[in-house]
Amino acid sequence: MECCSWFLLSCLLWSSLILGSHQLQSSQRQVLLQLRKHLEFPNLLEIWNDHGIDFCYISSSSQVNMSCQDNFVTELRITGDKPAKFDNSVGRVIPNQTLSENFSMDSFVVTLARLNSLRVLSLISLGLWGPLPDKIHRLSSLEYLDLSSNYLFGSVPPKISAMVKLQTLILDDNFFNDTVPNWFDSLSNLKILRLRNNQLKGPFPSSIQRINSLTYLVLSSNEISGKLPSLDALSNLHLLDLSGNHLDSKLPSMPKGLVTVVLSNNSFSGEIPHQYSQLGQLQYLDMSFNELSGTPPATIFTLPNISYLNLASNMLSGSLPDQLSCGSKLQFVDISNNSFTGRLPHCLRTESDDRVVKFDGNCLSTGLHHQRAESSCMVMPVKHKNSGGKDVGIVVGVAAGILVIVVLLAFGFLVLCRRYCPRGISEQHLLHKAVQENPAAGFPSDILNSARFISQAAKLGTQDLPACRSFALEELKEATKNFDNSTILGEGSYGKLYKGRLEDGTQVAIRCLPSSKKYSFRNLKLRLDLLAKLRHPHLVCLLGHCIDSGGQDDYRVNRVFLIFEYISNGSFHTRLYVHWCREQSRQGSRLVREIDSANWCSKSSALFAYRCYSWFLQQSIEDEQYPAQ
Repeated sequence: MECCSWFLLSCLLWSSLILGSHQLQSSQRQVLLQLRKHLEFPNLLEIWNDHGIDFCYISSSSQVNMSCQDNFVTELRITGDKPAKFDNSVGRVIPNQTLSENFSMDSFVVTLARLNSLRVLSLISLGLWGPLPDKIHRLSSLEYLDLSSNYLFGSVPPKISAMVKLQTLILDDNFFNDTVPNWFDSLSNLKILRLRNNQLKGPFPSSIQRINSLTYLVLSSNEISGKLPSLDALSNLHLLDLSGNHLDSKLPSMPKGLVTVVLSNNSFSGEIPHQYSQLGQLQYLDMSFNELSGTPPATIFTLPNISYLNLASNMLSGSLPDQLSCGSKLQFVDISNNSFTGRLPHCLRTESDDRVVKFDGNCLSTGLHHQRAESSCMVMPVKHKNSGGKDVGIVVGVAAGILVIVVLLAFGFLVLCRRYCPRGISEQHLLHKAVQENPAAGFPSDILNSARFISQAAKLGTQDLPACRSFALEELKEATKNFDNSTILGEGSYGKLYKGRLEDGTQVAIRCLPSSKKYSFRNLKLRLDLLAKLRHPHLVCLLGHCIDSGGQDDYRVNRVFLIFEYISNGSFHTRLYVHWCREQSRQGSRLVREIDSANWCSKSSALFAYRCYSWFLQQSIEDEQYPAQ
């Protein structure tokens, strides 16, 4: 009887130890309840609200799975029901897709870090959003981290490199949009690396070449660009998926242990390396939608384990051997949209086996539809290196000869310009040239026309008209009280018109023209001097001008001022057009229509207004209808 009592006592003690070893500590329980609050109380965690239940003994489901050891949580897997992510939603809160604006990824990670014995953490489709903080490295015991199908953005935290126990890192289907990290070799135990469907950019991280333990590498659907280096050193690599990026190099050599290779939708060029024929473990090979050229090695069709081979939409050419032997496990082949010619090999003819073969968009002589004309698949012959060297020499020689000729012509043109067109030519000489019967080439037509108007105006006499001169800016400021608003007579497309009084008491009208980059200082002064020579009793006299270069060099004009005699009887339009033209209209004069058509003068540059007036004057004299007033 005593022996039975001892036995029962021993059993009770043993069972209590067993039960006690699995019962969750109170602090760990509080952490889980806090996580439920951070996740905004999802229905799938409703069971955690039962205070009488031991979390470690909750039966696992497809959505929630938790394991404990020594009163601590060691594994936490939660899979939510948030829909797939939206495009272009970086940094945004999306109703019913992400957690609310009150959610803080930083606080969430701080709470998670209190589960310091956690080895497995999987939080999928929970609507987590925001940058993943560096504090994630506080989960130093993690061996498995999966945060896929959320709304995380920014950079992958560099502090993850300190999580040396990490064997699996999965951040698929997020919005990480910084440069792809290059510190992965710090994770010496890493076996699975998946960053699929993010927005990571930059070159392929060279540090991956040094992770000997890596078995799965998935970086597809990002913006990785540049060259793909050799991955020979990754002897344990079984799966490689780099599809949907911007890689544009030639195909590198691959480790012989690869089982799955997906390189589609990039810009790989060149020929398919013969080394791929040595990938004896390869079962799945997809290199579609690239820029591969040449004829693929026939031996990749005969690999012993190959079951899926996709070479579609490249620039592959040539003919495949008619006696090509296909691997016994090959079930799918796609060579469509290339430039293959000749006959389709016997083993790829659909009637010969149950395998699926796609070959549309080539130039194959199969007698079937959807093939192009053979001429469109002809490859231009490649020249030998020795002839190529000669061609390069010829091109270089011709280019050098053309360059020498161009230099000589330019030098000769420069010499002629300096000899016959000196910059110091006088305005009087230019004017003299302009009025010759056969003017020399090289002068602008508007200067020549102005000279003709000067000649005709001179015939009418210029007695008693003041001479035109160049004014200093200080004189104009003094005449207009520093261009005070009270002196403004009007403003239009030609600039402001000021009323001023010169030092000798003469009243003047000063037009301030806006700056123009069309003419240099010298060219503008020459034109103004020519314009000033237009004198007639019926025209408002140009008394002078002032060119303000703003203290800059001679090739820039800041402002131009035109100084006219002041007429107190109204505007030119009122005096000539309204009064006189109305009188003439009653007589049916042809000149009225011509004057009316001459309104373009008021829309042209004020710098050539006198040229317009001269044209008007010339027409009126010819018709003898301009009254002397």
